[in-house]
Amino acid sequence: MIGLEGALYPWRFRLVLLVLVLMVGAIAWRIVDLQVFDQRFLQAHGDARSVRHIPIPAHRGLITDRNGEPLAVSTPVTTLWANGKELQSGKAQWAELAAALGQEPKAFNVRLQANAEREFMYLVRGLTPEQGQRILDLKVPGVYGIEEFRRFYPAGEVAAHVVGFTDIDDRGREGMELAFEDWLAGVPGKRQVLKDRRGRLIKDVQVAQNAKAGKTLALSIDLRLQYLAHRELRNALIEFGAKAGSLVMVDVRTGEVLAMVNQPTYNPNNRRSLQPAAMRNRAMIDVFEPGSTMKPFSMSAALESGRWKATDTVDVYPGTLKIGKYTIRDVSRSTGPLTLTDILIKSSNVGMSKIAFDIGGQSIFEVMQQVGLGQDTGLGFPGERVGNLPNYREWRKAETATLSYGYGLSVTAVQLAHAYSVLANNGRSTHLSLARVDRKPDSVQVIPEAIATVIQGMLQQVIEAPGGVYRAKVPGYHVAGKSGTARKASVSSRGYKDNAYRSLFAGFGPVSDPRIAVAIVIDEPSQGGYYGGLVSAPVFGKVMAGALRLMNVAPDNLPPPEPVKVETAAVDPLKGGRI
Repeated sequence: MIGLEGALYPWRFRLVLLVLVLMVGAIAWRIVDLQVFDQRFLQAHGDARSVRHIPIPAHRGLITDRNGEPLAVSTPVTTLWANGKELQSGKAQWAELAAALGQEPKAFNVRLQANAEREFMYLVRGLTPEQGQRILDLKVPGVYGIEEFRRFYPAGEVAAHVVGFTDIDDRGREGMELAFEDWLAGVPGKRQVLKDRRGRLIKDVQVAQNAKAGKTLALSIDLRLQYLAHRELRNALIEFGAKAGSLVMVDVRTGEVLAMVNQPTYNPNNRRSLQPAAMRNRAMIDVFEPGSTMKPFSMSAALESGRWKATDTVDVYPGTLKIGKYTIRDVSRSTGPLTLTDILIKSSNVGMSKIAFDIGGQSIFEVMQQVGLGQDTGLGFPGERVGNLPNYREWRKAETATLSYGYGLSVTAVQLAHAYSVLANNGRSTHLSLARVDRKPDSVQVIPEAIATVIQGMLQQVIEAPGGVYRAKVPGYHVAGKSGTARKASVSSRGYKDNAYRSLFAGFGPVSDPRIAVAIVIDEPSQGGYYGGLVSAPVFGKVMAGALRLMNVAPDNLPPPEPVKVETAAVDPLKGGRI
């Protein structure tokens, strides 16, 4: 039947034969082409089954303080991995391997059995090179080692919130480690090796691409000042039974953050029992109402308006002021007229409110905005909050009064320190930096210099005048500052919590030539008092005293030297001796 069809349709038979011939010819030509002309194709596929590129880990960049002291370093470690299929041939050595790894043999055996079909599994990560080599010397089939790097933090918990930490794969996860990930992370290299079909190394061929180490990052932090601030803040929390606290120190001239500490803190070298709350960099994440620490800025707005002078007085009698259903009260219970300086010394809410009514809430808002409140600091720190500085189309008396003495807005400790650095820098605002600044940065005049100078003198009197915040004094130096005590807002309901306060103090020194601004926030002191002048002011005094001495700042408040009395003996001119 087929022969008959072929005889009837000869062209079909010839067509099929032609197609078959062409197919055989194409296959033959391809074989010749691959073997003679295009040899690279087969070589590439052969290499893909034998030549491998294994990564060469890159050394992560060093993080130092401003003086070159290491804050984060990378140390070489060994990671052990295994081919589950190959491990099955060495079951007799599993007990020895488990003992060397410090793992329970029964659980270890169950794990290896469960991964018997896998060609890759981690056994342990982060061993020292010596520990890793001892285990590799056991020659257990299917066990291999990888060279990696692990991050170590010499300053431990003291600088944890600023520096942050990396994960097990050496990638930044918190703090400056995360913010400068691209700068610190190196570029892994490649090593060309030959492996058999089971993945076993046959020959180390060459380095195909060298690893490129990460760059060094020099922070603005001074580790000496960081230790000092950490110690004093911790001691204050213990003394007053406080829940948490933050301290920020800023270089007035350059905007560099010299110290930033928080309590509670954590050890980045051992995070096994780490509590999430301890990881928060409260100085940049927690926002709060700053209370009376805002009064100097309200006073700046009053002086800048031209309607008030430092010598003007305000009648605060009887120490209360009724606004609708709200009553403003003075803790100091002053009854007579107060000068503008006295209003700051006594921290009079009534006096400050009356001035605010006269100049209007908008002028106070503008000054607070100019010094950086409610604005991004530009530090680029992960999770940083900007707070809230409200602005109203119509400023009613209640909003005007509360803003003037530090309620109704929210700030961070970093913003508070920056705002006081503006006052200390004669009204000039400089961008903050957590990286070391090697040349003097630009600054912008946001408060008239003459007014900033007057405010400096007023804040000096807040500490040095009779009835002032004497606990903030620094022996040998004139310093300036303002305390604050703010009730904590309730999260679950409207209004404020009962018996829950934040104790605050912000200031700068020395007054003759300001160098350092400091802001301190202590959250919920529960024993011994809660006023800012009692709880936070002593921390300011101790930290400022130590910092000025460590920075070799000349004292500006030393007593005049006593005249030296020189005794002279009368001489008898005739005898040549003493009378």
